[in-house]
Amino acid sequence: MKSSFSIHHYIRCYNFLMKNEIQELAIIGPTASGKSDLAIAVAKKINAYILSIDSLSIYKEIDIVSAKPSKKELGEIKHFGINYIFPNQYFSVDIFMELYKEVKKKCIQDSKNLVIVGGTSFYLKSLLDGLSKLPNISKKIEDEVKKELSDLEKTFSFLKNLDPHYMKNIDKNDSYRIEKALLIFRASNQTPSEWFSNNSPKPIIESLDIFNIEVQKSILKERIVQRTSKMIDMGLIDEVSYLEGKYTRSPNSMQSIGVVEVLEYLDGKVSQATMLENIIVHTTQLAKRQQTFNRSQFNSITHAPLEKLEGMILDSL
Repeated sequence: MKSSFSIHHYIRCYNFLMKNEIQELAIIGPTASGKSDLAIAVAKKINAYILSIDSLSIYKEIDIVSAKPSKKELGEIKHFGINYIFPNQYFSVDIFMELYKEVKKKCIQDSKNLVIVGGTSFYLKSLLDGLSKLPNISKKIEDEVKKELSDLEKTFSFLKNLDPHYMKNIDKNDSYRIEKALLIFRASNQTPSEWFSNNSPKPIIESLDIFNIEVQKSILKERIVQRTSKMIDMGLIDEVSYLEGKYTRSPNSMQSIGVVEVLEYLDGKVSQATMLENIIVHTTQLAKRQQTFNRSQFNSITHAPLEKLEGMILDSL
């Protein structure tokens, strides 16, 4: 959709940047709804960088499964949060928080605004709600905790008995989160549940204009079917086979939609046609969950069809 962008918008952007401030906005929506194309179009017109909030695009080498922007698109506008870590490296919302802070500093240094875009809206909500700070952790405590972590199973059992409520959603092999829980306990002498109860989270972003892409169910299903078929043509099976050979099936990234179904096919459990249908079904279910989350979790948000949003975003600046 073409939209005019009058001189007063540019003047306002300039004034913000001269005060070491940046304009920020977020574009969210279900998978395959057209978020990336819209973000690039808007970023070009408001002199902005793009920060991706996509749980798969964050990984290097996971290209087809994640449906990340093409090399050409990544070259048109500087993107952050894409190709950031390897598939066997740990990533979490608190790491994303630090990434956001780095990106914002970079925007101010380079006199750029910021468009946040993606389907993992939980990251966006965490920026608005904040996370509780951690206690001061000395080098001595870090070293002691590392020694305890040499027996991960024993440490996990200790923490589960100590704080079953906090540990109920942590896997026994999740060394990163087990270490974090133990560091909190050793540094504060409080269970993680007690610590987070006594240290309320502080928002990272006080307010933000959020735009959610509304898509009719039938149109979204058609787009998911088309995109999945395109992924197969681009070499999805070969990519997953390569990732398994290099990183095994252990990393969290290998439990994603598109990866799991292809692995079932490679194991001979399903036909290629069934694999394709399973990816479509599971992606459609994900899209439904994303739509529910986006409609219920944000207080200040604009909902509109894709073809109307670019003009609405530019007019709001």
